[in-house]
Amino acid sequence: MQRKTLIHALALAATLSLAPTLATAQAYPTRTLKIIVPAPPGGAIDLIARVVGDKLANSLGQPVIVDNRPGASNNLGTDVLAKSAPDGYTIGIVGGSHNTNKFLFKSLGWDPEKSFEPIVYTHVVPLVFAIHPQIPAKTLPEFVAWMKAHPDQAKIATSGRGSAQEMAAEMFRMAAAGTPMLLVPYKGSSAAHPDLLAGRTALYIDTISAIQQQVKAGNVRAVAVSTLRRSSALPDVPTADEQGLKGYDANTNGGFLAPAGTPAAIVARLNTEINAALKLPDVRAKLEAAGIEIQGGTPQDYAALIRADLAKWGKVVKEAGIPME
Repeated sequence: MQRKTLIHALALAATLSLAPTLATAQAYPTRTLKIIVPAPPGGAIDLIARVVGDKLANSLGQPVIVDNRPGASNNLGTDVLAKSAPDGYTIGIVGGSHNTNKFLFKSLGWDPEKSFEPIVYTHVVPLVFAIHPQIPAKTLPEFVAWMKAHPDQAKIATSGRGSAQEMAAEMFRMAAAGTPMLLVPYKGSSAAHPDLLAGRTALYIDTISAIQQQVKAGNVRAVAVSTLRRSSALPDVPTADEQGLKGYDANTNGGFLAPAGTPAAIVARLNTEINAALKLPDVRAKLEAAGIEIQGGTPQDYAALIRADLAKWGKVVKEAGIPME
């Protein structure tokens, strides 16, 4: 009898301890939500935050604001998110650098897994191998041959330490081992484009969302896309894998995160609402027009993707010998 009484007492205590959390989750939300974007306005994650945020405001019945916190290779805004209250009122959306910066910076102040609760995997943005149109190469193998013949001109633009563009270029340098190429860093796509258009650099592996208008205008030539499948935004451009760089797969992907410790019930509610928003025709039209491939799924799906990407990019950084800062 004493044992049964003790068990019942412990069960009751556990239920009572959960009661405030459950009550909070059931009432959520009761005030404005904030989405932190660790990048400037105009990019892929900023667009997703704004488009999805508008739908969240409707479905949750509370205002949703977007707070851009660019700087330090996306580390600044991500750090703000990690240190925010875990109450569901501050969430964030991250891109590919979330899974590379761990290997590039000695003192992040946050951990890509331990500091956050994954909410939902939202997107993949393929990258495009865009070359100056006066280079007489129509395919990726032809461009590699051109670089070997013109080593002094084999300059590859990159952008931002830990960015998808930098990681894709490093992966390309490893895949095309022995091919001369000099990586030239820029502060983002807007800074890199003028030199590519002027022919001062030969190649920029940029996101479809940032470069597709230049491709369609004929200002640059797309010779490959970086993912294993062709992009619906540029369906006639073959993949690098198709053209002999077997297994080459680089992209920028990401999703919504909450600070570690955010109640599971709130994470589940946000997951449901964001997944619903991603399925709306007007949301899909806006994002797909920008070259963004919409994903979705459970928090566990996103957690698994983060683990897989950490393993992949950690290996690339190590094998490429990229030093930490």
